[in-house]
Amino acid sequence: MAAPGRRGAALLRTVLGFGQLGPVGAREWATRFPSLLGCQRRCVSCVAGAAFSGPLLASASGRYGQNSALDRFLGISQPDSSLTPGVPAVSMHRDEQDLLLVHHPDMPENPRVLRVVLLGAPNAGKSTLSNQLLGRKVFPVSKKVHTTRCQALGVITEKEAQVILLDTPGLISPVKQKRHHLELSLLEDPWKSMESADLVLVLVDVSDKWTRSQLSPQVLQCLTQFSQVPSVLVMNKVDCLKQKAVLLELTAALTEGVVNGQKLKIRQAFCSQQGTHRPSPATKDPNTQSVGSPQRIGWPHFQEIFMLSALSQEDVKTLKQYLLAQARPGPWEFHSEVLTSQMPEEICANIIREKLLEHLPQEVPYSVQQRTVVWEEGPSGELVIVQKLLVPKESHVRILIGPKGHLISQIATEASRDLMDIFLCEVQLRLSVKLLD
Repeated sequence: MAAPGRRGAALLRTVLGFGQLGPVGAREWATRFPSLLGCQRRCVSCVAGAAFSGPLLASASGRYGQNSALDRFLGISQPDSSLTPGVPAVSMHRDEQDLLLVHHPDMPENPRVLRVVLLGAPNAGKSTLSNQLLGRKVFPVSKKVHTTRCQALGVITEKEAQVILLDTPGLISPVKQKRHHLELSLLEDPWKSMESADLVLVLVDVSDKWTRSQLSPQVLQCLTQFSQVPSVLVMNKVDCLKQKAVLLELTAALTEGVVNGQKLKIRQAFCSQQGTHRPSPATKDPNTQSVGSPQRIGWPHFQEIFMLSALSQEDVKTLKQYLLAQARPGPWEFHSEVLTSQMPEEICANIIREKLLEHLPQEVPYSVQQRTVVWEEGPSGELVIVQKLLVPKESHVRILIGPKGHLISQIATEASRDLMDIFLCEVQLRLSVKLLD
């Protein structure tokens, strides 16, 4: 199984060494690349991260945003840094990340700081919003629930203000935690985060007609217990709504008609509009029950409301400027070059798990165990990663490998692209699938 790795590395050195390939040459290399993958019935390895130059890669790099690692490799001109503050990369070396985290903050004369907790039901879009606010993807995102398994920390530093984002797992009940044998961190971390919060962003997925009409009992309970923490309502995924007028009705319900101490004035015509009826969440989840008063479905103490799509940079920019403005006088907690408190190996494992969740059906990705066996810097400065994916069933091995090894190859390729943009270096990722002993 070592042969594909050597041949893949040789391919990379050849492509990088000979410089620009034209569109035809790049296509020829891309066509030949799948033949380098080695497959077996019980074990498959895949190498990803080989770089291609020329127009094909230039167009591909645009998919990953400005100032991406691919743009840096290609020498594509970057926006004026005076207009767009630079987003720091994460070091691929654990010791460097450790030193940076304990390094004395390089504070200005009048520093300001704000600790923000993102709270919401599973799949409300907390990690997507966190990544957009940070300007670089460091938290895993998928359509499946419980992608975020424990509290993760991100840092935004601009001028004299530092905003610390605490991306928490979706709030769940103790009953669900025990029923599905979920990690205790899924239950405890959101509550622990609130203890040190200066502000809480409550995310609601307005595209989900089953849950959007009321805050979950767990969110209401958390807000009630920490009522001294200022709260902001973020109505996410508004781009998915065909009828925008429904936002007025949802706002009235989720805030109980009160925002920042002022009673909302919404005409009854909007509240009774045809076509905006929402099924009650109780019809879908019989375990749902109100906290405190049986009629309570919203929170009347939000100080602001934001209606946005976490995928829209323009929408998120408005929220980001609001958070920076809310920062209070106080010492920074981190150096300005810190983007996240996560270790590089942890980020890598999370990104790979994100791809597993996205590509594998039903419960299969939740049974995969990950083990990193190689993490080293290559001779040309590239990051070389080898990770084993252990699965409990022979059928899961076949599913994860996919026909002719295409699925495991796709997972490795997508993960390596994300890691390149996080570490701002070339990444060679090999994944092997084996049956758990």
